[in-house]
Amino acid sequence: MLMSAEPEAFDDHARSLRGGKREATQLQWPHHLRRADGVDPRRNHFRHQQPAAHQSLTASDAEVGTAVGFAFRELKLVVEPGGAVGLAALLAGRIDISGKNVVIVLSGGNVDEDLYAKLIA
Repeated sequence: MLMSAEPEAFDDHARSLRGGKREATQLQWPHHLRRADGVDPRRNHFRHQQPAAHQSLTASDAEVGTAVGFAFRELKLVVEPGGAVGLAALLAGRIDISGKNVVIVLSGGNVDEDLYAKLIA
């Protein structure tokens, strides 16, 4: 099963999958969520993803920050917050991995230096 992950409260992809048509978020993308700006819902490509993704999960801003720190400490990877949302959902227990082979895509290194220092501390 193919899944996608996105920040909480900006789950337009999940809503689009449930509704079968593009659902845009009406909320303003908040500055504090710049941690995951790579998955800003205004960049939703629902019509390209609809046939592939079966489920969309969410992760909080705090969970994304934890995932970035985990990737640095445990995996020795520099991952930007938007590229760690799937890992955040996994670490938060939103993905049942028992008896399954699981692939989580981690990407990017485009992150503000000061923010990154706080996330890995």
